[in-house]
Amino acid sequence: MSFTGTEVHTISLLDAADLTANYRTNHPGAIKAFYYSKAAVSAILAQEDCVGIRIYYGEDDEGNPKLVICGVLSNEDDIDDGLLAEFGLPCPTQCGSSNALNS
Repeated sequence: MSFTGTEVHTISLLDAADLTANYRTNHPGAIKAFYYSKAAVSAILAQEDCVGIRIYYGEDDEGNPKLVICGVLSNEDDIDDGLLAEFGLPCPTQCGSSNALNS
């Protein structure tokens, strides 16, 4: 299989809220999410032949969860020699208003 960049990943708010609620129930007090700027994500997507992104789970030396974002080619390979993103802003503390996904 190869990627086209047009795969559909849509989920309803109800289903997304169920997924995030399950996580919060099973991991009380854990980081719920990370924020990444449009500029960072756009720069990764703007790389030559990039059709999407892949998000890897990571952990720093103190055991804190992290995400690493990279571009992906149509042949499903990571663009590991291009732009990568980390340093997401964690929720909590930077969560915004309470909503179905974070409360």
